[in-house]
Amino acid sequence: MIGASPVLRETGPAPAAPAAAPRRVQSLASFLALPGDALARGPIAVILIEDSVEVASTLAHHIRAGFRKILALSPEPLTAADLPDDPKDRIVNLIHDTRRGGAHVGVVNALIDAAPPDTWMYYGYNAEYLFYPFSETRGVGEMLAFHTEERRRAMLTYVIDLYTPDLSRYPDAVSLDEAAFDGTGYYALGRPDRQGGVKERQLDFYGGLRWRFEEHLPPDRRRIDRIALFRTQPKLRLLPDHRFDVEEYNTYACPWHHNLTAAIASFRVAKALARNPASRDQVRGFGWNNSMPFRWTSQQLLDLGLMEPGQWF
Repeated sequence: MIGASPVLRETGPAPAAPAAAPRRVQSLASFLALPGDALARGPIAVILIEDSVEVASTLAHHIRAGFRKILALSPEPLTAADLPDDPKDRIVNLIHDTRRGGAHVGVVNALIDAAPPDTWMYYGYNAEYLFYPFSETRGVGEMLAFHTEERRRAMLTYVIDLYTPDLSRYPDAVSLDEAAFDGTGYYALGRPDRQGGVKERQLDFYGGLRWRFEEHLPPDRRRIDRIALFRTQPKLRLLPDHRFDVEEYNTYACPWHHNLTAAIASFRVAKALARNPASRDQVRGFGWNNSMPFRWTSQQLLDLGLMEPGQWF
């Protein structure tokens, strides 16, 4: 139970042609004070850029998915090499300290307050690529319109860890052409409530590198579920663990039938394990007998049960 974007080619995201610097570069604070029409209509993608890895391919992927605006937050202004072709001027570069721990919380909550109610938003990081069912032929707006018709205000996404198996060739664990992921090893546990039971239609999901190398990750960062697609509403708050303070936002489906879920193909954990002093000398490689080449298609994820089409066909 655990879709893609038309940016894809057989061996990875389409190459991004360098573009001129974005027309608007400003601080997040100044943008929030006067957002203009940038937040007037969704869906909006919020990309937190933590380093220089695959920035252009990440932005290109989400442009081609059909997001109306892409807010690219970075500690320093993006360079021409970081930017894909953007003929519709969708990218807005916002300067913010995205390397600070828990930066996603303040950013997303500030944008929730600034955006009109009922605006669809997505948030992720550089070197992360959103997939959803049938996204090679359908835009993200079309998919979210269907999800809205099913009276859903959020969508569960599963973060699927990408990596290059051979760290001797790719020390930072990132290669679009030789990306791999775990084809098995995913599982879910009931999410406990305060009364000693489990929460309705909520599960904690595990797998991938976070499961195989869990000794290098704190317990609160081992889950692979993230509510990365959501609809704004007054006083809604994102929590540090990638859930929301409104419990219905955290459910994987409505009470009546299965709903759409999506996946985020992410190099983020692989990069951290390959770089961090506490793990880099102990991790010799990420390949194992259940590694599979990542084909950059939504169908591969659907076939493996790593996302759910629900009633959308």
